[in-house]
Amino acid sequence: MGAARKIVKHRVLILIIGILLLIPSVFGLLNTRINYDMLNYLPEDMDTVIGQNILLDEFGKGAFSFIILEDMTPKDVASLKEKIEQVDHVDTVLWYDSLADLSVPMEILPEKLLNAFNTENSTLMAVFFDSSTSADVTMDAIREIRGITGKQCFISGMSALVTDLKDLCEQEEPIYVALAVACACLIMMIFLDSWLIPFVFLATIGMAILINLGSNYFLGEISYITKALSAVLQLAVTMDYSIFLWHSYNEERMLTSDNKEAMAHAIHKTFSSVLGSSITTIAGFIALCFMSFTMGRDLGIVMAKGVLLGVIGCVTLLPAFILILDKPLQKTKHRSLIPDMGRFAKGVCRIFPVFIAIFALLIVPGYYGYSQANDEVYYDMGKCLPEDMACVIANSKLSENFDIASTHMLLVSTDTPAKDVRSMINEMEKVDGVKYVLSLESVLGSAVPEEILPDSIRSILESDNWKLMLINSEYRTASDAVGNQIDELNSILKKYDEKGMLIGESSCTKDMIRTTGHDFEVVTLISILAIFLIIAIVEKSLSLPFILIGVIELAIFINLGLPHYLGQSMSFITPICISTIQLGATVDYAILMTTRYKSERIAGNRKKDAVITALKTSASSIIVSGLGLFAATFGVAVYSNIEIVSSMCMLMARGAVISVLMVLFVLPALLILCDRIICATTFGMKKVVR
Repeated sequence: MGAARKIVKHRVLILIIGILLLIPSVFGLLNTRINYDMLNYLPEDMDTVIGQNILLDEFGKGAFSFIILEDMTPKDVASLKEKIEQVDHVDTVLWYDSLADLSVPMEILPEKLLNAFNTENSTLMAVFFDSSTSADVTMDAIREIRGITGKQCFISGMSALVTDLKDLCEQEEPIYVALAVACACLIMMIFLDSWLIPFVFLATIGMAILINLGSNYFLGEISYITKALSAVLQLAVTMDYSIFLWHSYNEERMLTSDNKEAMAHAIHKTFSSVLGSSITTIAGFIALCFMSFTMGRDLGIVMAKGVLLGVIGCVTLLPAFILILDKPLQKTKHRSLIPDMGRFAKGVCRIFPVFIAIFALLIVPGYYGYSQANDEVYYDMGKCLPEDMACVIANSKLSENFDIASTHMLLVSTDTPAKDVRSMINEMEKVDGVKYVLSLESVLGSAVPEEILPDSIRSILESDNWKLMLINSEYRTASDAVGNQIDELNSILKKYDEKGMLIGESSCTKDMIRTTGHDFEVVTLISILAIFLIIAIVEKSLSLPFILIGVIELAIFINLGLPHYLGQSMSFITPICISTIQLGATVDYAILMTTRYKSERIAGNRKKDAVITALKTSASSIIVSGLGLFAATFGVAVYSNIEIVSSMCMLMARGAVISVLMVLFVLPALLILCDRIICATTFGMKKVVR
């Protein structure tokens, strides 16, 4: 209570400090770099990542793109190539005139190579950048090239995708926050007992969000998914704490005429009640940090930090706002639209065997859909963007006109004999789906020695230690076919060169598939174990953690299983994040009801009466909290054109509703059914009335 009274006493100073903290937070927010390349989060010790670093260090080449040019004469193409070569951070542009003068007919090229790079009305140009795929300077170069080339040219590749993704995110993100705020505000105005208090909540939470986003500056950079979702998620999962404080303050005001003393008691009670629930939410986010695919750590740290700041803001900034605005807040109070839940609670408990049966019947189809949906996720980042985006159009043209759906890069040691290299290329070109292998050997043929080439030409595809080759494939990135193709190509490569490496978007994506499959199991297990221990300690029980986690896990199974039954696919990152976020954020609803049930049983009430009272008193808070999480995420889900953001928000919105329904209907039934076990395994309940 001493700390609570000090907060009340120094409320104006607390507000001033909070407002002053917003100044460096804005600076930090504006200067935090955003990473749009998912492949950057792969472990550094993977061959694909090591190979990408070698490509950048030894060849000075990082990002790679194909440019498709339509209805242009060779002379115009050559002129355009010269302009592209002048763009900052363009290292090399490969086209016909890189090997021969335009006065020499193109027909001197091997027929297979000529046809591979030319169709009746279009030609293909390969561009290497001296910066990485998602570097800011690479994206600037992509934009400049688009300005030079005009409407007849299309830039494909990961860098173009990342550029379009960044532009779309920057356009949409302010609208995400506005939608989340508007929808959450509407829900609170309807279901809380004051017209003004939602705006006070949003001001407090908004300050905590801004401080959280500003402190990301010290992380160096965050992913675009973290940036897109963190503000919306922080608003959604910390709104409960503000609601708890407001309800507690109003209860205390009925007991004392001194609003400052009432607030001190409310702060003390709220901190005690939200401590357990906030720890479970933080534990869910921290579990993401155990992913070897480090985007999980990125989101986990930012959100765990956000929840902690939300709790601090709730017991410091919010009391200050409420006390300063106490008179207008009291004048704008109205009756909540949520009716008395007494009849509802009695009805649920009267037919509790029905809900036990529903719970049992949902387990098998829920788990089956959940297990199947996790196997049906997609890894192709191109699928997350609308079909009318420039990079998606370019990739489609590359596939339709040149039958190229993905490109691998091959690094072969320079000490590998030329004869072996040619044999390797011949074998690789026979692999299903391989269009051709572009290398010095394939361009020159066996009759022409490499030594006759000038160093300027040789340096494009050869360094002191490595030869660089391009393998164009008919198979799409992240498909099963390209995965099998990579395995076969790697097998051939290692036969001729043990040190050789196959790199590129498809190889990185294959590593990402293997990495995140393992991550899903690890993160799910860690989050369940951590939250199990927290509930066991908070509730002082061995049985209640099984019951509470069982209820929420079934809600997660249903939520993540529905896409399988509805024929929908999800991004690979979605089930990993949703399983932990939904568990951490909505198990609070179960804890709230169970804590009241325990206190009623310890006070001597019989099991059914205790459950009825617990359900009656907690239902309105659970409904408002669940609707708040639904409202904050549903609007973003409907609006967003970025499929990853849209699907994650839709699953969070749906998960909130499913969790609320499970807690309101199934949890009371399980508490009644398992009452004897709960009493026997919970500290302080062994002597309660049977």
